[in-house]
Amino acid sequence: MGEPSDERALATMLAAASDADLADLFALRRLPLPNPAHDFFDVAAALLTDGAVDRALTRLPATLLTALAEGAEPSPSERAALSSLALVDADGQPFGVVTARLRTLRTAVPATAQVTAPPPQPADARTTAAAGERAFSAVSSLADILVAALAAPLPRTGAGTVSVAERRRLIEDGAVADPEELDDLAALAADAGLLDDVERSWTATSGAASWLGETTATRWSLVAQGFVRRLPQGLRTPDGGFVPSEAWPDAYPLDPDWPARAATLIRRARRWGILAEPGIEPAWTTGLRTTGTPDLAALAAHLPPEVDRIYLQADLTAISPGPLAPRWEQRLRSMTVRETRAQASTYRFTSESLTSAVSAGESAESLRSFLGELSLTGIPQPLDYLIERTASRHGLIRVSLDDESGRTVVRSSDPQVLATIAVDQALRPVGLVPHEGALVSRASRDTVYWSLVDARYPVVAVDGDHGVAGVHE
Repeated sequence: MGEPSDERALATMLAAASDADLADLFALRRLPLPNPAHDFFDVAAALLTDGAVDRALTRLPATLLTALAEGAEPSPSERAALSSLALVDADGQPFGVVTARLRTLRTAVPATAQVTAPPPQPADARTTAAAGERAFSAVSSLADILVAALAAPLPRTGAGTVSVAERRRLIEDGAVADPEELDDLAALAADAGLLDDVERSWTATSGAASWLGETTATRWSLVAQGFVRRLPQGLRTPDGGFVPSEAWPDAYPLDPDWPARAATLIRRARRWGILAEPGIEPAWTTGLRTTGTPDLAALAAHLPPEVDRIYLQADLTAISPGPLAPRWEQRLRSMTVRETRAQASTYRFTSESLTSAVSAGESAESLRSFLGELSLTGIPQPLDYLIERTASRHGLIRVSLDDESGRTVVRSSDPQVLATIAVDQALRPVGLVPHEGALVSRASRDTVYWSLVDARYPVVAVDGDHGVAGVHE
């Protein structure tokens, strides 16, 4: 417990602090207010207990631990950081309990006060090529994850990992190789502001769609810079970069959980192509490490060149001879199912994928115009026929809500289609029954719509004015 004189000194400092400073202090110390807290003396006493000080010290980087050591002269920035944590008095001297607990902790957990590492050496051609390949693969995989998150949030477990069902789907789709890669890339996207944790789900942010439209090198840079900005304080430098990764494992010498966290950060940086082998770094990382800004020209030289043309095949596939430029690839994916993902990718047109595209606003004319501009081989007759048939069938089944009865109504210009739906066993749970040339259900419009989608019917949801509604998007 802190000495009475220390408690009085800290209480005086707290009384002079602004509300914002106090809020920051309790957020940094992760300490709830004492209940009840009659005055600032109660607050000061809570902050100077052995347990509260121990928790603060174990989260300090080596540089601040050194500044707290007996006889040390902290720099102005170090003094400000320690003051914001309420570990030093108004003169910048550690409170007595802080000095005592630091001495005890260092005895229990022997560690050097500060660990440094020499600047990494430039990577050789082989290592640079491998890092570039990892960077390209990671950017491609994250694009797949964001496309999935834009379609629907990715549920997370209580432990914070992506749910088993979503992991399985993304692995089977070839987006990622294993759960660890998925969680690493999701964490990198969150650092860059592309994913947000909303109600225990990874939800794509407004910046995700913009990111998908950027070049591969720019995509990589935005995530790499986000990663560096979110690194713990003990790993960052005043110039906006980071200390050499060889120093990361010892950056928080009193934190028993830090070695595992440091290993995770190193793994993610290596996966993204920021780090190479220990002690060496690719050319594009040098600027990122020293100033926070990578050398994109150096990275682009080791990425596969992007293409802006594809081959359309009579078997309803599209073959991209290299990485398709994002502005083309995202639209192509909106109307296809990707079968293989590599530097040369294969996409397949299906009635379902084209139906989704038409539901999202495409037409037969816009599809032909886009594909005709993109294709080196024209539009094969089987694909042209599938486009025409899909567009003509779109809207064959329309789902709406009857305002008077509150029931969901399914209509079609083809009575035989309605007859088929009425006896479809897969649709029994929504209880569709004939009524005045249509089918009605007590289930919600969304439920009926998605049941028809799952049963592979060409369906659209419409609002009260017979416009296409947003439920299917």
